[in-house]
Amino acid sequence: MSHQSPFKWCHFESEIILLCVRWSLRSSLSSRDLEEMMRERGLHVDHTTISRWVQCYAPELDKRCRPHLKATTDSRRLDETYLKVKRVWMYLYRAVDSDGDTLEFLLSPRCEASAAKRFFVKALHSIACSAPQAHPAEAKGAEPATPADPNTKKLAPCVINVEKNAAKPSAEAFLNVAGILPESVELRQVKDLNNLIEQDHRFLKRLVKPGMGFFSVETAGRTLQGYEAMHMIRKGQVHGVNKGDVTGQVAFIASLFGVAA
Repeated sequence: MSHQSPFKWCHFESEIILLCVRWSLRSSLSSRDLEEMMRERGLHVDHTTISRWVQCYAPELDKRCRPHLKATTDSRRLDETYLKVKRVWMYLYRAVDSDGDTLEFLLSPRCEASAAKRFFVKALHSIACSAPQAHPAEAKGAEPATPADPNTKKLAPCVINVEKNAAKPSAEAFLNVAGILPESVELRQVKDLNNLIEQDHRFLKRLVKPGMGFFSVETAGRTLQGYEAMHMIRKGQVHGVNKGDVTGQVAFIASLFGVAA
């Protein structure tokens, strides 16, 4: 997608598209709800069109906001929750720091050591890409091309807290042997410390519920990218936008796409 003209060849104004995408990713509204809201304003937009807009611009929003993220702490909270994809429950791995700032996520059909290992590598890669003056991060649906990024060790956390799941310690041991995760990183299994990320799961669950799940893994990955990006902006993780500053959030998203707020 062109950075200069992301809305080229679109039949609707860029402001309308960005408004529907932002409301869909921020509020507990289905595409049909947004269709009715647009019709009240004299705009006839089909709900399937709004869904396609979300699939197209949600990953782009995540990619464009990543370079603007603030620095995170060196303490991590890792946990998994559940989402229904194609009527099948799947595991959603998520990571936040000690302040509750979102770091990364990974959707996996099983909760096992290999999935935990992929999530560790992906989270570390995202931390390196989100550093100041770094390049935009890759789309979350794709695996990092070079897991052993030279910046990864420099930005590796001091403490990683997980629940008592046998898959995560084995994945951490593998990363230590491979040289991806330094041995100085402490892995803690304290259930109470993960209350922070468990409370953070509620934001995603509240958004997924109106849509009654996802119908494909690809659709779920693209939509979750937008949910997480909007959640990071709402929590004040980007430079120049404070938590609760709705006007600033709208202006920031508009500036990312070159649209007047």
